[in-house]
Amino acid sequence: MNRPAPTFTTTAAGWRRASGWLGLAGLIAFACADLEVTRGDPGEEMMRVGLGLLRPDFLATEGLGRALANTLAFAFQGVALGAAAGFLLALFWHRRAVRAGAASVRAVHELFWGLLLMQVTGLSTLTGVLAIALPYAGIFAKVFGEFLEEADPAPAVALPDDRRRLGRFFYARLPLIWASCKAYTGYRLECALRASAILGFIGLPTLGFHLETAFREGHYGEGAALLYLLFLLVLTLRFWLRPLLLPVYLLAALSWAPPVWTGSLQTLVRFVTEDLVPAPLKNDGGVAELWVWLGTLWSEQIGPGVWHTLVLGLAALLLTALLALVLFPLRSPLFGNRVSRGLGHFILVVLRTTPEFFLAFFFLIMLGPSMLPGILALGLHTGAIIAHLTARFSEGLTLRDDSPRGLNRYAFEVLPRLYPNFLAFLLYRWEIIMRETAVLGILGIHTLGFYIDSSVAEFRFDRTLVLILATVGLNLGVDAFSRWLRGRLRLSTRGQPVE
Repeated sequence: MNRPAPTFTTTAAGWRRASGWLGLAGLIAFACADLEVTRGDPGEEMMRVGLGLLRPDFLATEGLGRALANTLAFAFQGVALGAAAGFLLALFWHRRAVRAGAASVRAVHELFWGLLLMQVTGLSTLTGVLAIALPYAGIFAKVFGEFLEEADPAPAVALPDDRRRLGRFFYARLPLIWASCKAYTGYRLECALRASAILGFIGLPTLGFHLETAFREGHYGEGAALLYLLFLLVLTLRFWLRPLLLPVYLLAALSWAPPVWTGSLQTLVRFVTEDLVPAPLKNDGGVAELWVWLGTLWSEQIGPGVWHTLVLGLAALLLTALLALVLFPLRSPLFGNRVSRGLGHFILVVLRTTPEFFLAFFFLIMLGPSMLPGILALGLHTGAIIAHLTARFSEGLTLRDDSPRGLNRYAFEVLPRLYPNFLAFLLYRWEIIMRETAVLGILGIHTLGFYIDSSVAEFRFDRTLVLILATVGLNLGVDAFSRWLRGRLRLSTRGQPVE
């Protein structure tokens, strides 16, 4: 006997139940999180940072032009390589092995790729380019593959049967997704500029390297200038990024920082066959010793790292949801006036343009090391992204002429109609929040990234590999649960670049 399709009422009840359980998990995470402010006088430090932001010093940083050029070069080359590889993988997206491989490489953050690659390629252009290209290849494969799956099959079916498969693809399928692919690649280049800057925190000569140095030494005016320069790059992207100029930009990036590997094959072989091999196996130990080694690693690092990553991620997810619900009316045309919407748009642009890694770094300086800086950073950045997407979706709503105003309009007219999309955006970003949560450990927060960074510093790369695999497993698990929940609740983010 066929089961009846779910009605709107039962789906809405599912949305409420899911929101309630996620909210409860977030509250429990807040209760378990370390929220201590260890800075003696955070107000005074915040004032110093604020004054530095108001008085940027653009002339203090030596080598600023070179750092800016490196940031651009890494981003352009990484996106070009990642998009090409991702497009090829997307052609085979129907194969389970391709899906699994793409999911695995994109689950590893650019900084973790950089830490691993640095052991073979050093502080080189190749490290920066591959650190961006590898995870982006997985992301592009997923997005392009979904574009192909959702494209109308009718044009390909209408072609004559004697048309070769390659011709069928270029004439009947590619034109349908080309505009979406171009738009998404431009969005991903914006993300790559931020990722390229962040790579400076592990020593690569990008804007982030100078920014970290300036803020750690208390030169907040100098750090503010570097941050504003990154804003300028990202916010003006649509004006200077033209399709006809892309070959010129890419050639300039290649000539400025050619990704040449100056190492040897022997170095690569030794790293893979010796450094990444678990210590018991290198010392001719048996399976029993390997299990003891893994058990010790789990109890001392993996277990605590996974727990802290989950706690911080769930607390950040709750804060993200609350901030997005509060912030989206600032940008929505259904509320306020032109001045308030302009101010709201500016606030959201600043928050979503500032990488969460940078925000966490600033809050660590002002509040001291705890989970609180990470929760605030992830909540503000991702909350602004979801608020922006929700506000954009509200532009398609039409209200009655006699609809209420103010809080009643928000609670009874707008939010019930937007909530499914808001919840879809939130669940889609959950895996990304967890991915970023893990990497915040490089700043000293005790998530999985903290133990990964420590193992690299100690040259225990066998531990590094196992910890990164634990990060991949956690991210894939959260992603699978999020996809299952979105499917169960019939939620979709189709057409919105939330990846």
